[in-house]
Amino acid sequence: MFFEKDLHLRINDILDSSYDGIYITDGEANTIMVNKAYERIAGIKIDELIGRNMRDLVKEGYISQSATLLVLKDRKVNTIEQNFKTGKKALVTATPVFNNNGDITMVVTNVRDITELYELKEKLDEKENLTKKYSVELEAMKIELLKNNDLIAMDKKMLDIIQMAIRVAPIDTTVLITGETGVGKEEIAKLIYKNSNREAKQFIKVNCGSIPKTLIEAELFGYERGAFTGANKEGKIGLFEVADGGTIFLDEIGELPLDMQVKLLRVLQDGQFTRVGGIEEITVDVRILAATNRNLEEMVREKLFREDLYYRLNIVPITIPPLRDRRDDIIPLIHSFLNKLNKKYGFKKTISSEALKILYSYEWKGNVRELRNIIERIMVMSEKDIISKSDLPKSILAWDKAQNVINENEIVPLKQALNKVEKHLLEIAFNTYGNVRDAAKVLEIDPATFVRKRQKYK
Repeated sequence: MFFEKDLHLRINDILDSSYDGIYITDGEANTIMVNKAYERIAGIKIDELIGRNMRDLVKEGYISQSATLLVLKDRKVNTIEQNFKTGKKALVTATPVFNNNGDITMVVTNVRDITELYELKEKLDEKENLTKKYSVELEAMKIELLKNNDLIAMDKKMLDIIQMAIRVAPIDTTVLITGETGVGKEEIAKLIYKNSNREAKQFIKVNCGSIPKTLIEAELFGYERGAFTGANKEGKIGLFEVADGGTIFLDEIGELPLDMQVKLLRVLQDGQFTRVGGIEEITVDVRILAATNRNLEEMVREKLFREDLYYRLNIVPITIPPLRDRRDDIIPLIHSFLNKLNKKYGFKKTISSEALKILYSYEWKGNVRELRNIIERIMVMSEKDIISKSDLPKSILAWDKAQNVINENEIVPLKQALNKVEKHLLEIAFNTYGNVRDAAKVLEIDPATFVRKRQKYK
């Protein structure tokens, strides 16, 4: 007797240790055992269930439906999904237990809490939908960009920048675009303009580095009659007045003289200036976009650029990465240039995969501008319709050869490897340019060092 009681307690302990709910009825659907996990999942006290018939529990709304009753009806295993008043969802599997006569003596039901699985599935579905949405948006953006012959972008870094530019375009604020020479700063400025509220007005580009310092004030702000010798007798309006109501793009803003920076700051703050030789205040409504390949923060520290102007320009900064850091743009750019130049010159030229591979790997210090110039050069100079590796410029071929001087699987002393690469580069540079000065320049060393190193290896 003691043994049976002890065994019963042990079985209860085992069932209560289960994370899944366990619910046992007899062959008439009367509840004979419920574990603590079921109590947690269903939110119903065990005392309310023991001895109760499953049919009554369903009628009274304790549970939504009963797998036990389905087993007693069908005489086979049944699995259903069940909702409880706790808000939990469960996967319920009821299994019949038969005696030797084939009668159902018990129904054992396993109740597995799948609420977290449902929540996880909903989150995954939500993320999947967002991913699909972003993919569609990304593809739409790519298609839209490819329609614009001036702007090709497939690399995620560049697409993010374009998205930022489009987002800031309708907001009438100053944008400072930075990046190396040739990365496409002007194209981003045009993109902002085309998506702004000033699209129907003027877009005036000013290269601050190409205008002589003695003339830049007159060019930007105009001058009055007789302001200086050689000036137009009637005076002249400046580019800021021409751009009134529209957008002015100040390229190479870092080249602007300090005295002109003061005048520009006033335009940014008040929208006002005076012409050269004039006293009348002129008011304009102009959006200013600026660009530079220089480090303006460093120029501020060196007192070469006004700090207050820098902060007024740098309200929304956009930094364009160099082409070598957005390599997914290289191949699309090459194909775009090929298509445009084929139309321009009446060619039908393509480029081999071997040549493409080298161009893809090249460092492109001149960025998109250098890439376009190289493609035009090899298209014009190539005699065949398929541009091959041999058609590439000597400098690029020399660079490619230098990358393969040391076999990637070859283990040699580091000093030996460095000497081997250095000797090879000296030879290639001299053979390519034919003189010490240009060869030293491309290797970024002085001619005396070039001669000394070359003598060392001879």
